[in-house]
Amino acid sequence: MLVALPSAIAFGVTIFSPLGGTYVAQGAIAGILGVTALGLIAGAFGGTNRLITAPCAPAAAVMSALAIQLMQDGASGESAVLMLTLVGLICGAIQVSFGAVGLGRLIKYVPFPVVSGYLSGVGLIIIVSQVPKFLGVPKEIHFWESLVSSSLWQWQGVVVGVVTVAVMATAPMFTKAVPAAILGLAAGVLAYFGLGLADPALLALQGNALVIGPLGGAGAGFGEAISGRWKAVGDLDFAVVGRLLVPAATLAVLLSIDTLKTCVVLDALTRSRHNSNRELIGQGLGNLASSFVGGVPGAGQMGATLVNMSSGAHTRLSGLVEGALALVAFLVLGTFIAWIPIAALAGILIVIGFRMFDRDSLHLLKSRTTILDFAVIVAVVVVALTVSLIAASGVGIALAIVLFIREQIRGSIVRGKAYGNQMFSKRVRLPAEMEILEKRGDSTAIFELQGSLFFGTTDQLYTTLEPELKARSYIILDMRRVQSVDLTAVHMLEQIQAMLAERKAFLIFSALPANVPSGQDMRKYFDEVGLVKTERLIQTFNELDEALEWVEERLIEEEHLERLQEKPLELREIDVFLGRKETTLAALESCMDKRSYKAGEKIFARGDAGDEMFLIRRGAVRIVLPISDTQGHHLATFGRSDFFGEMAFLDPAARSADALALTDTDLFALSRKRFDTLAEEHKKLAIGLVLGVARVLAIRLRYANAELRAMHMS
Repeated sequence: MLVALPSAIAFGVTIFSPLGGTYVAQGAIAGILGVTALGLIAGAFGGTNRLITAPCAPAAAVMSALAIQLMQDGASGESAVLMLTLVGLICGAIQVSFGAVGLGRLIKYVPFPVVSGYLSGVGLIIIVSQVPKFLGVPKEIHFWESLVSSSLWQWQGVVVGVVTVAVMATAPMFTKAVPAAILGLAAGVLAYFGLGLADPALLALQGNALVIGPLGGAGAGFGEAISGRWKAVGDLDFAVVGRLLVPAATLAVLLSIDTLKTCVVLDALTRSRHNSNRELIGQGLGNLASSFVGGVPGAGQMGATLVNMSSGAHTRLSGLVEGALALVAFLVLGTFIAWIPIAALAGILIVIGFRMFDRDSLHLLKSRTTILDFAVIVAVVVVALTVSLIAASGVGIALAIVLFIREQIRGSIVRGKAYGNQMFSKRVRLPAEMEILEKRGDSTAIFELQGSLFFGTTDQLYTTLEPELKARSYIILDMRRVQSVDLTAVHMLEQIQAMLAERKAFLIFSALPANVPSGQDMRKYFDEVGLVKTERLIQTFNELDEALEWVEERLIEEEHLERLQEKPLELREIDVFLGRKETTLAALESCMDKRSYKAGEKIFARGDAGDEMFLIRRGAVRIVLPISDTQGHHLATFGRSDFFGEMAFLDPAARSADALALTDTDLFALSRKRFDTLAEEHKKLAIGLVLGVARVLAIRLRYANAELRAMHMS
């Protein structure tokens, strides 16, 4: 309460003073009513422990600017008060709707340069609006004119203001037990009464422009503040109400950002987690209540909250207590409030405005990469000062969009690029097949994409793909890291597909995400917009490996390589035993078992005990590393004439992965125990088998190294 009350009175006076000298006291009461209603209602419904809600600088800047505009448009004081009340009510309703529809977590992601520029602009507006009050010039004298009209300065007010600013600025260096705003206000009041000893005219309350003035008694002041603003409702032109929507929406966004920013800092300090949507509902209800009873809108306040936390507060009750104590303070000190010097309140707000200015943003000028961010801050500040805060909000939203597009465009949409003779599927090939893939693999280009495919990045992607469209027969786009796709990107992909189709070339998508952060199912989206059609030369696969394997099979088929899949291979036809003597092979085959598996049947599972190596006579075997009961990682696929299970054969340990028959499969099975028995009689055969296995493993490793090198270089 000690921190929030002086500032709230100052904000209320700032908002109401453009309406005329008779409304200054009503502004002070509005500030007190705001502290009371916000503390009680927002504290009860918001749910964030330790948070203090009170009138704040953004509310004062927006509402005072609106008050000035209303008076310039010829509105009466009573009508302007009603308009300000309606803005507060609409603002509260908008905040409640923000929380109800779940926008709480989105408001926190407004780009920092926009928020920084807006808050700096608010700070400068407050300083500019308070300097004339600080100098004591008549209300019709504005900032620049007040600076050069020294003859109009009231030196008593200047002295009071300087004392207030000096004490408030330096108090934290000496003590933090009492808030600086309280010490500054007390110093300003003491300075005023000190000057009153030399000039008795200062001790008269009636007609004294240097102080707030009589409140009409505590009860009367409250009654007038609550009921008086509704007197002009009969003269209200409802066509004007539509003009209030923009400032109300601007105020709602500003207050929401201010509150959630404070909540985030509070979470970091207390290792807690607030509910953004519930807090916005509480803030909206608080602003509805505050505006209804004649108070000033507000938000969760950083300074007051930190003081509250350091004082030992732990729950929401502290916010309720703050609201109740503000009311008690007014009832007890109502007469004293009338004697508060206007210059002292102006001094407090000048310090607050100075502290709102983001001086750290000047560091953005040191780096070329952040100059544009600084330009955004300057643009928002300039618009806020020269046009209005409402216009600045529009500029801020527009620049937020520009910043987003800029960040998306600056990053590369292509994460990696490789060719089919650099990257291979996990299907283990025979040397003859690998020779074909090495020779013809460059007809395939693989692009790993990332980020968002939208109108801002489509040209970048097209420029990257264009050189390959006339030279490659297969373009594979790995989509697993793509976050979103819009219609512009789909249209560009259709153009690419049409260009490839003219040459009978294929566009291939792999790993289309089923649930991107936006909730979009990309495969379903491509179907809905007609990109993936059966008559088009487009293929889609669940994994990149499946796409690579499909392309490899087509390349091998195009070379007309003879592959007799129907007949199981004999031992002499298996690649590792080519050229061996018949007697040697007969001795080896006598140690082997012949086994057959149906498609989908498990040959062995991870964790199984076993010492057998398997040689594939017919079919294909898929090796999968289980991750969970429903998920597994595809390690490799072995085909006819290949072998697998060699790890358990060479190192007697449990199986490290699952082996599944991909198709109907026939195998030779050789156990280590029977091989060791054979090796005692046929040492040359045993050495030849081990060397053959080692040679194949070395070839596999060499290809793996080549793929890793290609991935690193892409």
